[in-house]
Amino acid sequence: MYMKELLYTVAAGLVADPASISITQDEPDAEGVIVLHLHVAAEDMGRVIGKQGRIAKAIRTIMRAGAARENLKVAVEID
Repeated sequence: MYMKELLYTVAAGLVADPASISITQDEPDAEGVIVLHLHVAAEDMGRVIGKQGRIAKAIRTIMRAGAARENLKVAVEID
């Protein structure tokens, strides 16, 4: 799916160990929101979240913009 590829590309640019990235996808909920769960290595969590969550917020903004182009609703959870 296009959205999983976009999330992988963004996350791979941030982490030291791209092989540890895994992304799972939930089925759309009642409002049609698809939840993507991003899993990275424990030592890369700080890089993905950023100071005061700024990078995580930016990742979510990019994903929402990409989803809007496909007429989808996407939420990203960082585990």
